Amino acid sequence: MKKDRLLAKWLNDDLSPAELAAFEASPDFEKYQKIKKYTAHLEIDDVDENAMLSSILSQKKTAPKVVPLHKKWMFRAAAIFLLFLGVTFAMKFFVPQTETANYGEKTTFLLPDNSEVVLNSGSEINYKKWNWNNNRHLELKGEAYFKVAKGRRFEVHTSLGKVSVLGTQFNVKARKNRFDVVCYEGRVKVNYANTQMLLTHGQSVSFENGKQTNTRIHSLKPAWTDNQICFYKENIRSLLDEVERQYNITIELNTKDTTSLFTGKLPAKNLDIALQIISTTYHLEAKKVSKNKIIFDEK
Repeated sequence: MKKDRLLAKWLNDDLSPAELAAFEASPDFEKYQKIKKYTAHLEIDDVDENAMLSSILSQKKTAPKVVPLHKKWMFRAAAIFLLFLGVTFAMKFFVPQTETANYGEKTTFLLPDNSEVVLNSGSEINYKKWNWNNNRHLELKGEAYFKVAKGRRFEVHTSLGKVSVLGTQFNVKARKNRFDVVCYEGRVKVNYANTQMLLTHGQSVSFENGKQTNTRIHSLKPAWTDNQICFYKENIRSLLDEVERQYNITIELNTKDTTSLFTGKLPAKNLDIALQIISTTYHLEAKKVSKNKIIFDEK
């Protein structure tokens, strides 16, 4: 195969300048270099030529078997290739996997058991594929909506609290000092500081600075999955932080009133309307000073 042949020639320092430049530009070259470094033991040991000659002369002459030199390098190339596959397998199954949703984006992906996860803007999840069905555990930074396949206990860990389920649909949000969990189907167990509670279909709980708020919800899934930003008794700074994430912009707030709480929805795909709602609610004036920066001033 062409790739194995190039490996063999590279290992034998037999590549032309043009071939060497192309090989070094390949995406796997750095890995081949590292593997080559750790396979130096594959070199053939030095041979005592005099002892070998005496041994040959004392034996019955037979037709010699010729092994082309390039085959030795082909064997070594094949060994490196197999080691490369082994490293790739280990990276895929043992090294933690990371899924992210950048500002202004949402990401949907499947876990090894086909549980579905939708990441909201500015969020990240880390998990390991190895032995997943027996250890369904992941770390969340930000907000995500889960449709969990039935199986063993499924745990979502955040810096503020933990959520445990067996098979259900729920939303978890951990931003700054606020921790929100909403159960859309089945049951979820929520752990926050010294508080442990069970949520069933249609129940929601929020914790902020040690204060707990329980509410009922009637929707079938989070509003943000339909490009709406939903808030329940959140201050203006938290509201603007979420708008920044959804639209990938920077917002400067110039007002003394930062304690009024907002409950309602903002569009996640129409910035002008979102700014108008915020301006009307808080008696502010929005100014677009650049493509990605908004300033709110008091009227």
